[in-house]
Amino acid sequence: MAPGSPRRYRCAACGNLTRFNVVVTRRTRAFYHYTVGGELSVEAEEVLSEVVEDVSCRWCDHGRAVEEVDANDLRDADRQAADDR
Repeated sequence: MAPGSPRRYRCAACGNLTRFNVVVTRRTRAFYHYTVGGELSVEAEEVLSEVVEDVSCRWCDHGRAVEEVDANDLRDADRQAADDR
């Protein structure tokens, strides 16, 4: 997948494109701003690294059949299918 492309998934077992359980570990740098009363507001957060550890289908609970697909390819396929109608 090209850097910066949206990450999308598809379950090859049931065809699901919309619901997944995803376990991600992120390392971030954030600017914390506390009010005088002690309330926290995170004003800027930068993702330094991100690792997707596990993805499973929410519909059929299959983990080994989930594949990563390019979101742009899915949009192109949807447009083509609409044009064919």
